[in-house]
Amino acid sequence: MGANVYLSGKSLSSRVDEVLEQIGLTDKAKNKVKTFSGGMKRRVNIGVGLLHKPKLLFMDEPTVGIDPQSRRAILDTVKDLNKQGMTVLYTTHYMEEAEELSNRVGIIDHGELIAIGTQKELTKQVGETETLILHISENEDPSALIPSLKEIKNVLDANVVGNEISIVTPSAKDILASVVTKANERGIKIHSIDIREPNLEAVFLHLTGRALRD
Repeated sequence: MGANVYLSGKSLSSRVDEVLEQIGLTDKAKNKVKTFSGGMKRRVNIGVGLLHKPKLLFMDEPTVGIDPQSRRAILDTVKDLNKQGMTVLYTTHYMEEAEELSNRVGIIDHGELIAIGTQKELTKQVGETETLILHISENEDPSALIPSLKEIKNVLDANVVGNEISIVTPSAKDILASVVTKANERGIKIHSIDIREPNLEAVFLHLTGRALRD
């Protein structure tokens, strides 16, 4: 394999040691690959692709069907490679991986690239909104706050579910101060606040109109 990337002798041995460290298999250097688990073999595949120090690395669903430890090791390796200046073109069906790893995301449907951009650009492109969740103290009546919340500019909707108020808005941070002020005016105590931002799964479903794995 080293000959294919113009490496031999000490230079090949040195580079193999570097790659084994990158993929977390230094302690397995003397073991036969046929004894490795599926996840370890996948990491060896990645190591082969790294031998010649490419500027661009293609990775096609590298975490499918492997154990959680190997999956985490691969994701961490991808992030480390990117920090070192390598461009990684990474395909996946797992939206959380795309969110964690990607600077730019392309969405492909039936072999056609239907959207591309940063995560923020994609969510804005399809008009996704953020949701501000207010966790109200148990002895309070959340519904009493709804009329006041709907008076706030950029509040698109507000609903009560149990002791939570769900507020739909283009930007949760922009309305947060006004929401807290309204709650204080009504004497309603907010126990905690969460902001749920739009994610890539929501974008994918919006663009394709069907479940992720159809």
